[in-house]
Amino acid sequence: MLKNIRLVLVLLVMCGIAYPLLMTGVAQVIMPSKADGSLIKNKSGKIIGSKLIGQSFKDTGYFHGRVSSIEYDAAGSGTPNYAPSNEDLIKRTKEDLATFLKENPTVKQEEIPADLLTNSGSGLDPNISPQGAKIQVSRIAKERGVSEKSIYNLVEKYTEGRSLGVFGDPRVNVLKLNIALDQLKYLGGQYYVRTIPKKNPR
Repeated sequence: MLKNIRLVLVLLVMCGIAYPLLMTGVAQVIMPSKADGSLIKNKSGKIIGSKLIGQSFKDTGYFHGRVSSIEYDAAGSGTPNYAPSNEDLIKRTKEDLATFLKENPTVKQEEIPADLLTNSGSGLDPNISPQGAKIQVSRIAKERGVSEKSIYNLVEKYTEGRSLGVFGDPRVNVLKLNIALDQLKYLGGQYYVRTIPKKNPR
């Protein structure tokens, strides 16, 4: 009996304390940014989000992300598993479609990619498709009084390819793109993107 208790205590210390601490330490050394949650900070060092968790942008001067039934609340990820015939899903989709078309009058219904009208599995997806970003350019350019070309250039700059060149689809991180929008500066009749030097890794 005593032998079994010792074994349980040893395994508890090894698997419940020592191993997590070791992995946390290794992660902090090898990839500190990812280990801390891939956090995004502003100039003053204040955390404004994570590139792994989406945020809700309602202002028409910003890019809008995917639909989130949980309002991007990371404390409870998930999304209703509705069938395509579900009345609530159909109603919500029609309302979101009408809102999008009203905010983007130059866009035709058939041009809207599915990701802008559907939930992700977690409800926390921080990315949209490049097409989902491009069809919002006209609205944002008008709201901000900048050229569409300058914003298209931003979308191209922040478009990420497939992971390892194979997995997933090309994507654009909405939070990072919206931060870049606020960094547009005016110079010689054109808007350009100010380059911010990268900080040395910790």
